[in-house]
Amino acid sequence: MRFVSRRTRRTRLTRAVVAACGVSALLAPFATADSSAAAAGPRPPGSTTSGDGAVITVTTAKVGAPGNPSVGVVPFTDAIYPSCADAPTTSSDCLMVGGVSYPYEIGQLEVTVEQWVAFLNTVDPEGRNRHRLFVETESSSGWPKYGQVNFAADARNGRHYSVGYPQWADKPYGFANFLDAARFVNSLYNGRLISKQTTSNGGFGHVTYRVELSDRTERGMYDLSRPDATRTRASGFVVPSQDEWIKAAYYDPSGGGTYSYWKYPTNPGVFGDGDDSAPNPTVLNPTTGDVTNAATQPLASYHATDLPAPSWCPAQVQPDACSTVNPIGLNPITYPELYEGSLGTVGQARTTSPWGTLDQGGNAVEWTDTITAAPSGRDFGRVWRRLHGGISNAPAFQMWPSAVGLQPQDNVFYNHSYPWLGIRLGVIGDLALGKP
Repeated sequence: MRFVSRRTRRTRLTRAVVAACGVSALLAPFATADSSAAAAGPRPPGSTTSGDGAVITVTTAKVGAPGNPSVGVVPFTDAIYPSCADAPTTSSDCLMVGGVSYPYEIGQLEVTVEQWVAFLNTVDPEGRNRHRLFVETESSSGWPKYGQVNFAADARNGRHYSVGYPQWADKPYGFANFLDAARFVNSLYNGRLISKQTTSNGGFGHVTYRVELSDRTERGMYDLSRPDATRTRASGFVVPSQDEWIKAAYYDPSGGGTYSYWKYPTNPGVFGDGDDSAPNPTVLNPTTGDVTNAATQPLASYHATDLPAPSWCPAQVQPDACSTVNPIGLNPITYPELYEGSLGTVGQARTTSPWGTLDQGGNAVEWTDTITAAPSGRDFGRVWRRLHGGISNAPAFQMWPSAVGLQPQDNVFYNHSYPWLGIRLGVIGDLALGKP
């Protein structure tokens, strides 16, 4: 099974999990707790209640320079090219990426666990889980180290879901597939835009939206009656496309980097030098997941060579449970070897992309809505989408522009065994107050 790269430990993880329990053992449903927030750096969007739906706050970065040039990338290689004609002749899989002909916005931060819980309680107030938006794997009892969301069957309507432990509230939600992301976007699209504020800070333009979520998830920006759903509107919240995501992460409108593209979403780097010019890796507080070395810039949450991966475990969990208990049957030696990295508090690395986004390098890998061919050439009826961003458990090369990962949009295996799959929102067009 291919996820992000041909040459990463993800292959070992897949084999180990399948050998331990088989895919069928990963299909379990339900389990329970609390929420709060934390720390320094940009405050992640929170939620309140108003009317029937929760109200969440989303801040986006404005991305301009419409009509910027694309660059050629050969998947997972340490280079970019002015065009695919300039790439090595053996590179039949070269892609042109990053060019976008219109202004748009992209989330300054990843969607947090607190926001996701607000969404769950809005769209599933009775706790029926019709769209499989929750599985036991992502609960604090099912997976002590990575469990983000709890479910309580006996809670009152609109309160069945809660943040697993308070420390998770401001971390990226990490168990998303593309359909989850599209449903979140549809809830925003069908919701009520309460306020919109444009600000400028540090040379970057940002827009902050307050939106009352809707419980309508199956149609809106994406018509999910179609497996290959694409955007149906010219204006509204979206899952970013591959080009939108790459431009926001790497394209430098001032001409810095190589062909105006950075090697990392945190700094221009040097193409061809391996990871020599990679950002510094984050160090996380071992019980809260807050970044403790934010002064060491540039900075990203990834697994640097010969260093421990950034990691933490909620203080409420006993150390032995954190290092051994997992829902996929891995033994105490294999488990900590394959599941090293943890998601850190959003925004606390503080290093911005050329457009003012945070955490596009490292932390959670993020979905795009770009459909692509299956790696084998045969999709077997599945829809494949591109992802980007690297993860806290992976090396620096997964933060390169050429890390054009792909994955089935509804991969049940990864939904249950991969706690680093995140969501970043986008906005196209001009949203007006009232209905987005």
